[in-house]
Amino acid sequence: MNKVSFSFFNIPNLFTTANFVCGIISILFTISGRVDLAPYPLLLAVFFDFFDGFFARLLNISGELGKQLDSFADIISFGLAPGMIMLHFLIESLHFQLLFDNKYLIINWFNSLSLNNWSLFIPFISFLIPIFSMFRLAKFNLDKRQSDQFIGLPTPANAMFFCMFPLVSKIDNSFNSFLFSGAFLSSIILLFSVLLISEIPLFSLKFKNFKWSDNKIRFLFLIISCFVIFFFSFWSLGIIVFLYLLMSVIQILIDKNKKNEI
Repeated sequence: MNKVSFSFFNIPNLFTTANFVCGIISILFTISGRVDLAPYPLLLAVFFDFFDGFFARLLNISGELGKQLDSFADIISFGLAPGMIMLHFLIESLHFQLLFDNKYLIINWFNSLSLNNWSLFIPFISFLIPIFSMFRLAKFNLDKRQSDQFIGLPTPANAMFFCMFPLVSKIDNSFNSFLFSGAFLSSIILLFSVLLISEIPLFSLKFKNFKWSDNKIRFLFLIISCFVIFFFSFWSLGIIVFLYLLMSVIQILIDKNKKNEI
C-alpha cells in the first residue's frame, strides 16, 4: 500500500492557519458579547487569506491540500464569523437586548425560541451567510473559469461588507435606525447571498506581475480604496465592496465594447 505524504508546514499554509485562527477569535468575540471587536480579527483574516495565495504563487507551491485547507479556513472566517455578527444584530433588531444582558445575547435568544413567537426565528436568516459561502467556495474549487477572475462575489469581500456593521453601530446618527432594522438587515443578507453564487464576472486582485498595462483595474481600485478609507473611515468597508462590484461591471462593459469593435 502506497504511503501518501502531505506537506502541511510551509509558508502559504501558515498564513491559511492564521486566517482560520482569526475567524475563531472573531466568533468568540461575538458570542461573548463583544461584537464591536469581532471585525478586527476578520479583517486580519482577509490579509492572511490574500498572502497565502500570494506566497503560494511566489514560491510555486500548489496542490490539492493547500486548496482544501484554504476552503476550510474561509468557511470559518468568511462564512460562519460574519454570519454570527449578523445574527447578533438581527437579535438586537428584535430589541431583545432590553430583556437580557448583551453579554449573553445570542445564548439567551436561543434559549427563548418558541413556536408561540415566530418573530424570534427571524435571526436565522443570518445562517444564509455561511450556507451560501459554503456553496461559493465549493463552486470556486470546481469552476475552471475562476483562475484569473471570480464568478460571483468572493467570500472575503462578502465578509468585509458585513464587518462594517459593528464598526458603524456605535456611531450616533439617525440613519442607524434604518440600517439596523430587521427588514434592512434581512434584505441585505439575501442580496449578498445571491451575489455569492451569481454568475457576475469580477476582477481578481491576483497580481501575476506589477506592470500598469496588465493591472490597470487593480491599481485603480486600490488607489481609490485608499482615498475611501481616508475620507469615510468605518463606512469605507461597505463602500469599497460596492466600488469593487461597480468597477467589475464597468470592466465587463468595456471588454464587451472592445469585442464588438473587433
